[in-house]
Amino acid sequence: TLAQKTGAKIVYGPKATTNFEAIIATDNQVFKIGDITITILHTPGHTLESSCLLLKDENGNDHALFSGDTLFLGDVGRPDLAQKGDFSEQDLAGFLYDSLRNKVMVLADDVIVYPAHGAGSACGKNLSKETVGTIGNQKETNYALRAGMTKNEFVAEVTNGLLPPPAYFPLNVKLNKEGYQDVEEVIKKSAKPLTVEQFELIANETGAVILDVRHQTDFVKGFVPQAIFIGIDGGFAPWVGALIKDTNQSILLVTPEGREEDTIRRLSRVGFDNVLGYLEGSFNAWKKAGKEIDLLPTVSAQFLEDKITENVLVFDVRKPGEYESDHMNVAENTPLDFLNDHISEFPTHEAFYLHCAGGYRSVIAASILKARGFHNVIDVAGGFAAIRKTTIERTTAVCPSTIK
Repeated sequence: TLAQKTGAKIVYGPKATTNFEAIIATDNQVFKIGDITITILHTPGHTLESSCLLLKDENGNDHALFSGDTLFLGDVGRPDLAQKGDFSEQDLAGFLYDSLRNKVMVLADDVIVYPAHGAGSACGKNLSKETVGTIGNQKETNYALRAGMTKNEFVAEVTNGLLPPPAYFPLNVKLNKEGYQDVEEVIKKSAKPLTVEQFELIANETGAVILDVRHQTDFVKGFVPQAIFIGIDGGFAPWVGALIKDTNQSILLVTPEGREEDTIRRLSRVGFDNVLGYLEGSFNAWKKAGKEIDLLPTVSAQFLEDKITENVLVFDVRKPGEYESDHMNVAENTPLDFLNDHISEFPTHEAFYLHCAGGYRSVIAASILKARGFHNVIDVAGGFAAIRKTTIERTTAVCPSTIK
């Protein structure tokens, strides 16, 4: 770990417990680094130990807030992930309300905010894709920091529409508490180039998941049969954690050439350390060897528009909030997060179409369904962004303040 390599101490917020050496800070404890200081602000709510780090410059002025999972840009931390003993998610939401108003919103408007997560994280409902903001901007734009908001209103809004947390969250909590393997050691163990013959043999003997992380436009043109697509350049780690339930699952990789170690590193960050190796030469090597390949049928939104007068079956794999805001009249919502819960809803013989927002999640869903034997699935390229440009009838609603 970084602490082991540098000799630096790990600092946790008040009430944290770990199985390794760490400094458990107290509220308002100050750590001096040269001419600057970092003050621990205990901000329970997301968890009981949640804390923000307030950076003061050499003149003692508040400069930046590392807001962790307490305050995001556009949202706040969900309060349902660390319910303990007598504390419900409503209780934790109440703590979060107090933390934000007594510790965060009292800071000057020009204090810079660096949150721990951005868009794509399951730690909130409406996270911005931006990575840096200010306290003042968040007071103006963040629904949870609305002026005059009562605690009851806050609790109701923050706890409304929370989807079940990804399956890997409990393991990540355990890793944060107990420690984990050094990522570089995991890479050294896992970054094994495999010939086509070795790759095929290991796949057959171990039952490993074949994880193809190339771009979706490359995947649909050809892939190793039974491979699951989760592209490295999308919301990779969260989707791996949400869709591969067992972190001990053995994995074989098909990656863009040169991205092997990056992929292993990012898998390890969410607890997946059992990579058996990668296909040397990527998919091209498999294809050149004359091995069987699979394809994912793909159509344009315009093609779907021409077919829409017929009795077509369309499944929208976006999140419920996205679907509720705007969707095709004929589409049924089967969110990718819970695809396994909807397997029985997909027809086994009749052709059906999948789409998401832009084409990433639908290919993930289609690859899972193909691996389950649904060879009648068709992906809509470009997703809902492309569908909106057609005349296909849609149902639109006022966009909710929090995407659920």
